[in-house]
Amino acid sequence: MTDTAYPSRPARRAPGAACLLLAGLMLLPAVARAQVSAPSLPSRTTTSTAPAAPAPTTAAPSGPSGGIPALNAGDMISTSRAGSATAAEGGPIAVGPIGEPGRRAGPATVVFGASLFTRGSPAASDTPNPNYTILPGDRVSITVWGFVEASVVTTVDVDGNIFIPQVGPVRVAGTRAGDIQRLVESEVRRVYSQQVQVYAVLLSAGQVGVFVTGQVRTPGRHLGSASESVLDYLARAGGVDPGRGSYRDIVVNRGGRPVARIDLYRFLLSGELPRITLQQGDTILVPAQGAMVGADGAVRNNFLFEVTGRTMPGSELIRLAAPLPSATNAVIRGTRNSQPFSRYTTIRELAGVQLMDQDVVTFITDSPPATVRVSVEGSRIGPSVLIADRDTTLCTLLDYVAVDPILANTRGIFLLRPSVAAQQARVINEAMDRLERQLFLTISPTTGVAEVRASEAQLVSSYISRARRTQPEGRLVVMDRGGRCADVRLEDGDVIVIPERVQTVLVSGEVTAPQAIIWRPNMTLQDYIRQAGGLAERGGDNQLMIRRASGELILEPTEPPQPGDELIALPRLDPKNFQLTRDLLNLIFQSALSARVFAN
Repeated sequence: MTDTAYPSRPARRAPGAACLLLAGLMLLPAVARAQVSAPSLPSRTTTSTAPAAPAPTTAAPSGPSGGIPALNAGDMISTSRAGSATAAEGGPIAVGPIGEPGRRAGPATVVFGASLFTRGSPAASDTPNPNYTILPGDRVSITVWGFVEASVVTTVDVDGNIFIPQVGPVRVAGTRAGDIQRLVESEVRRVYSQQVQVYAVLLSAGQVGVFVTGQVRTPGRHLGSASESVLDYLARAGGVDPGRGSYRDIVVNRGGRPVARIDLYRFLLSGELPRITLQQGDTILVPAQGAMVGADGAVRNNFLFEVTGRTMPGSELIRLAAPLPSATNAVIRGTRNSQPFSRYTTIRELAGVQLMDQDVVTFITDSPPATVRVSVEGSRIGPSVLIADRDTTLCTLLDYVAVDPILANTRGIFLLRPSVAAQQARVINEAMDRLERQLFLTISPTTGVAEVRASEAQLVSSYISRARRTQPEGRLVVMDRGGRCADVRLEDGDVIVIPERVQTVLVSGEVTAPQAIIWRPNMTLQDYIRQAGGLAERGGDNQLMIRRASGELILEPTEPPQPGDELIALPRLDPKNFQLTRDLLNLIFQSALSARVFAN
């Protein structure tokens, strides 16, 4: 390890304040901290340099081969905690695919296959595809040049023939549109064996009328080309009704008998569609919808799926829904014997379950992660992200963070924890709610007191509005005054902040000239106040507070600040003139004390 330090990011610091109600604003960030006291911890000091082996890496795996060492038998944290998920592990979650971050949570509402018919009704095409089979009524263009020249556009008669001058009738019915050139050319060369060129093409296929009925939006007779597919005629009929029609058993009837059955799921999943040339008078029947099973949660296909029979094997739903790799379990909800039914299974067990009509299966992740991701900010050497076992503690992990002992303030290390920030935000909002109730419901005994309270109410309302916009940083004080770390268990998303060592003390609050002052070992509290211009009008000698670099707050300090500390002169308030403000400060202090923020 070398003694070179990477450029560090400054540790986050809550702002101070320096006016009457700014006392509340100054103390409010103090509510947004929590302190882990460590009076009973073993006498362990945080090392300021990384151990020689192993070197810090972005991942700190557990095990005998290296990384974060396994916990001893005497440690309070155990990895065997069946059924007792911690706040960091949380409960089951259901996340959508990364390609669809805005997916609405909840059961599926769209039938798989309904998107086939969201476009408009297609117009009948005059250009047949090469696989189209020529029928009576189709038009064919023939051009002959060379020894003999001729050009004719003819229609296939009812016998399936076309007439070519000087050649005679040629039967083309039943021939593929792509083969018409070869057929006509061979017939012409049978009469004119040489010096004759032939070009033949099917101009257009005759329109046929096909009946589309059953569970479609606009049943009836629809005109189109015989070369068009069943999908085109279904689209002209408005598509399959997603609430009533079947996508999996569409029947094409001809002469009263079925000639094809179509499963649109095969087309959607693998592109398979039966090749069938529709004829005049054919009927496309869409029967009633079969059983439906829904899939939601950690799946790629969040749809309602139709069942071909009365039940659907869970393995088929897994194939259709495509669960995400993170899915470990499934919750089945439905009805059995006219009674509500639910079942909790693993993905493997789900494959053998028979799902019934109207069942809903929610795929979830119900396995706590084996590791946590922790970031390191401030004065450090090496990586800023560490991956560790979920039972790793702060003191253990700090052994793998390399720092420069000259630049890093290892006694001021603190944590920024998202879960603590959320709790602190809730505490602040609850405190503001109580303050608002007190503001509007307090009864004034006299008119004079009422006037004072009315003037104070505007000021307090402004403070409440500003306080509600406060974003707690979730600071967790983890170092005691002796520089020992609290062996707190790390959570995913924690940020370890290592402040840089400084030689100044910031004096703020009710002083004449707030500023940073060079620390000297023989200076007292009053010396720092004097160098900041002395106390302001509302300042008081007994209203001082020290905020350590670690975030620890010391009220009524008896010792001078240390390098990197902040000395705050709190405002002195007259309770006779500012009754509501005194109540405001009492409320803030009570909230802070309930969060165990202050240390005497």
